[in-house]
Amino acid sequence: MTRVLVVEDEPPLVRALEINLKARDYDVDTAPDGAQALRLAAAHPPDVVLLDLGLPDMDGLDVIKELRGWSRASILVVSARRASDEKVTALDAGADDYITKPFSMDELLARLRAAARRIDTAKPSDEATVIVTEDFTLDLAAKKARRDGRGVRLTPTEWHLLEVLVRNSGRLVGQQQLLEEVWGPSHSTQTNYLRVYMAQLRRKLEPDPAHPKHFSTSPGMGYRFDA
Repeated sequence: MTRVLVVEDEPPLVRALEINLKARDYDVDTAPDGAQALRLAAAHPPDVVLLDLGLPDMDGLDVIKELRGWSRASILVVSARRASDEKVTALDAGADDYITKPFSMDELLARLRAAARRIDTAKPSDEATVIVTEDFTLDLAAKKARRDGRGVRLTPTEWHLLEVLVRNSGRLVGQQQLLEEVWGPSHSTQTNYLRVYMAQLRRKLEPDPAHPKHFSTSPGMGYRFDA
């Protein structure tokens, strides 16, 4: 199921979009401002973001720039700003498409389907099971880790956490997503688990755990692996 994040501060429009998208089997999250949108995107990574530019707390362009730092979601701007230079600025910032208000729901849904197809074709394959960095090597299939020529013992939970991060290499993975994938839905608020296990992974794999190169933290949002 394609997950869509609607970032819009007009309640009637949000409701209309929710009804139409859910009727077509999209999984829908909504946010009335930029800050909540970024939190939701980290907790429940969307496939597509429908983004208004005129938000109450920040400009939508800043939301695009922030998302592009860690998210591969397709961003479809839905805005009343009609000037050509506004569209160019949004696309240059990282938006994938732009539709102006008022719009027809049929056109929006067609653009959304196109955005979802782009996400499907861009998803990486699962064939690469050996990850090589300048500091350590991971063989995900064999469950073997090596650092400085020596084997590193990782617990099953550490491997599970590591696999989720590696599978999303270069992307921020939200705290809630990590907790639910590794420990299950009943532990979705136990962020202390993440602090403990991330500290262990850094201690075992990073050359300088206090200044990690491969396992970075976005405070209050999540973690990212970079090879």
